[in-house]
Amino acid sequence: MIILGVDPGTLIAGYGVIEKKGSAISLLDVGVIKNSGDVSMPLRLKKIYATLCTVIEQFHPDEFAIETAFYSKNAQSALKIGQARGVSILAGVNFEVPVTEYSPREIKKAVTGKGAASKEQVQYMMMSMLKLKAAPKYFDSTDALAVAVCHAFKISAPRSGFKNWKSFIEAHPERIITTKRS
Repeated sequence: MIILGVDPGTLIAGYGVIEKKGSAISLLDVGVIKNSGDVSMPLRLKKIYATLCTVIEQFHPDEFAIETAFYSKNAQSALKIGQARGVSILAGVNFEVPVTEYSPREIKKAVTGKGAASKEQVQYMMMSMLKLKAAPKYFDSTDALAVAVCHAFKISAPRSGFKNWKSFIEAHPERIITTKRS
């Protein structure tokens, strides 16, 4: 299974492509989409969309994972990130790749064990897990890899399919041990 992970941004957006075979995860590609602050927002969004479309055409991912928007005190920053997320998701949807979103905390917890991990800790784990020889220049690229790895972990985790204990007990009465009170 091939997974494309995206860390959205309007000046620097990271992407990472991994392949999951059984329990093994390997790196296929990693990079960033750099935009200049002098370029208009519509042209920045076009570059993000076009680059992700090229990556999708090259690697044909089975899954697309993206970091959700975070809450910011700066409304303008949040809106810009939302626009980058929108064109990124559109690239996946236009190629009929299933899109899944993860919060920054969920991603960090999945790859480091701590939801409040630093970017350096995430980068270290990605270098270790994917056997990278050198640290990528931008944290955005290792963050994107972390999104993809988080998704790989989540889709391979077994799900019980039970919404509550009552439905589990009804489906598996043989697993319930009763004790007599004296």
